[in-house]
Amino acid sequence: MGKELATREAYGLALKDLGDRNKNVVVLDADLSKSTKTNVFAKAHPDRFFNVGIAEQNLMGVAAGLAAAGKIPFVSTFAMFATGRAFEQVRNSICYPELNVKIAATHAGLTVGEDGASHQSIEDIAIMRVLPNLTVIVPADATETKQAIDFAAEHKGPVYIRLGRSAVPNVFGEAYEFRIGKAALLTDGTDVTIIACGVMVAPARHAAEQLISQGISARVLAMASIKPIDKEAIIAAARDTGAIVTCEEHSIIGGLGSAVAEVLAENAPVPMERLGVMDTFGESGTPGDLLKKYNLTAEAIVVAAKKVVSRKNQ
Repeated sequence: MGKELATREAYGLALKDLGDRNKNVVVLDADLSKSTKTNVFAKAHPDRFFNVGIAEQNLMGVAAGLAAAGKIPFVSTFAMFATGRAFEQVRNSICYPELNVKIAATHAGLTVGEDGASHQSIEDIAIMRVLPNLTVIVPADATETKQAIDFAAEHKGPVYIRLGRSAVPNVFGEAYEFRIGKAALLTDGTDVTIIACGVMVAPARHAAEQLISQGISARVLAMASIKPIDKEAIIAAARDTGAIVTCEEHSIIGGLGSAVAEVLAENAPVPMERLGVMDTFGESGTPGDLLKKYNLTAEAIVVAAKKVVSRKNQ
């Protein structure tokens, strides 16, 4: 699978490269540039980098103004602050007028780790997915992150990109091509389909490998494009395999699992299992320990896949 790299690290490198190529790109941060990795861009292009301080609502407002003036602003802070503290500004100042702002929020999900529940944004996909005009992307690795950043710069309209703190395996090869609204087929199968996003894509692939030895053929779809979601791939998976498992480092309420369930309910109802953070908050711990405690592992996906296949066969 290649070298491990955090998607926030990949974002910093991609942003600097984008700034080299596009002089219209500006970057804003809320006094967290060392953590969000926008400091890479700031060092290369100090005249186009703006630190607004610990003022996330103002961060979004300034970005909206720059977009209205024709710039392409990328704004970064932790996901908790981008989607929580600044929600009204994202809604009314960016999404309502459909301004060309790119919100690249880092430190999302449980894998923030030791910072604990106050900083573990496990609601952000749900919060952002409901906003009209907003595209929502959850990259799985460095390769997909870079391509998602390039897409966002070219796309006209607001984009939310969810990025993580911890290193993740590089699951996509050089031939990979990110396409908005399209899932990536990692492995094909006939008995069950596993749909994952973000840090859960690598465990989903591992789970499929384990399932083979147990006589279960699993299709794995990497669903970085949460909104718009790939309805065609979901419907085809339901009809081809007859069972669905979703896995995400996010609440099971309102995120990837909910988005997939909406498509299935309206088009192709089949047995489904959702893996994610149950209706609870996170806690302090190492990323690995937290993923194990909250059942976000390849082993947990295997259990869910066997359960849903059993339900299908009843």
